[in-house]
Amino acid sequence: SGEQFPVIGSSGLTRPPGWMRAAVEPPAAPGLGASESRCWHPRWKKVLYERQPFPDNFVDGSFLEELRKNIYVRQYQFWTVVRESTVVAQQLSSVCVFVILWWYMDQDRLSPHRLFTYGLITSLFGYLMFDAIDSGEGRNHSGRTRWADLKSTVVFVAFTYGFSPVLKTLTESISTDTIYAMSVFMLLGHLIFFDYGATAAIVSSTLSLNMAIFASVCLASRLPSSLHAFATLSLAIEVFALWPMFQKKLKAITPRCYLAVSVVFTLTTVLGVLTVSLTGAVLFALLLLAVAFLCPHYLIKLQSSKDNIHGPWDEAEIKEDLSRFLG
Repeated sequence: SGEQFPVIGSSGLTRPPGWMRAAVEPPAAPGLGASESRCWHPRWKKVLYERQPFPDNFVDGSFLEELRKNIYVRQYQFWTVVRESTVVAQQLSSVCVFVILWWYMDQDRLSPHRLFTYGLITSLFGYLMFDAIDSGEGRNHSGRTRWADLKSTVVFVAFTYGFSPVLKTLTESISTDTIYAMSVFMLLGHLIFFDYGATAAIVSSTLSLNMAIFASVCLASRLPSSLHAFATLSLAIEVFALWPMFQKKLKAITPRCYLAVSVVFTLTTVLGVLTVSLTGAVLFALLLLAVAFLCPHYLIKLQSSKDNIHGPWDEAEIKEDLSRFLG
């Protein structure tokens, strides 16, 4: 008949009518009446210092409002990427030049005396060119004199020549197939870890140079005499240590000259491979074309497929200079 009767609980206490409705309904919001508070919902705030009536895994509708896509995508120009790819092509050519000259000595088509003489003349010419391009800035900054450079060169040549018999017999107990396999892997490692100008964790100039020198030691042990080993190690220093330094300086000072030297060097390398094998020259030329043109084309084409998302879930980045706190 619509009458409400008091409810007797299990403990024998009498509860007034409407007690269950009062327990279920949320309390009235501040400043709102009882009827308006039924439609009021608390708003989620992105704060940790305030207790809120939401579960820990609650996701608000405004969570994706700060979503951003591809905000750090770089726009590449084709010919700019082609110019930068010359570093890779040039290092491939350096490895090929080293292997070709080693093969000439192994086939007795090039004497170690002639190789060392030509290498010494080329190194001297490169040293003078490096000093002229640099205009003495690097020398003034480091305080190193030409006399100190000459002493370092004499010490290196003397020690290398003195230890050539040891280096020649260092890996004689290892089979030739193993030596060739080790040399291939070391030269590949040299190409992988070489500093092409990119800031990456895999880049290690020291490791790259050591792997190239180790490959030269392995290949030198298969040559006829210790003088061949001495010429091979001298060639390795010139190709894998001095030549990249000269090219890096040339690229920083005169980019056009660097590009011209790179083109001439790669074409000369292709002609050198042609004297050994026609098939090898064709494959090497195709490899250089792929590195110089095909890879930049695909790099630019794949930029449109990037889908990097950024939002409030990203880790915080400290952009302020904190070097003053580390002193």
